[in-house]
Amino acid sequence: MFYAIVIIWLVLDQWTKYYVMNHFMLGESVPVIQDVFHLTYIINRGAAFGMLANQRWVFLAVAVLLLVVYAIYRKKVNNGPLSLRMGTALLISGAVGNGIDRYVLHGVVDFFDIRVWPIFNVADIGICVGVACIVYYLLTSDKDL
Repeated sequence: MFYAIVIIWLVLDQWTKYYVMNHFMLGESVPVIQDVFHLTYIINRGAAFGMLANQRWVFLAVAVLLLVVYAIYRKKVNNGPLSLRMGTALLISGAVGNGIDRYVLHGVVDFFDIRVWPIFNVADIGICVGVACIVYYLLTSDKDL
């Protein structure tokens, strides 16, 4: 199940980015719900909120570090509860998805625009939900990782 989640989420992320890059002009914004939700194609060269712009290698190193940490704790994660397995799979998938963009495009393709938050993508959703699941596991578990 772990690897299926990683692959499905990664394919969904890369497919949506591919679609946006091939059907939108950079900077183009199409309202889905006027003034609430738009699809806006940008290349984000930083992290959330544009922080650490143009620090591509730092973000790639963090993605590789996540993979190394997973490799070390793989058995514990894969035998852990659903929240830990799902969270780790989504976090890794999101980091790899954005890492692919950073390596190939020198920035991340973002397109979900809810107007009151920075523009984001499928990988970002995976990272946020994954971290929330892992934090939930850590707060509710009496076991050490």
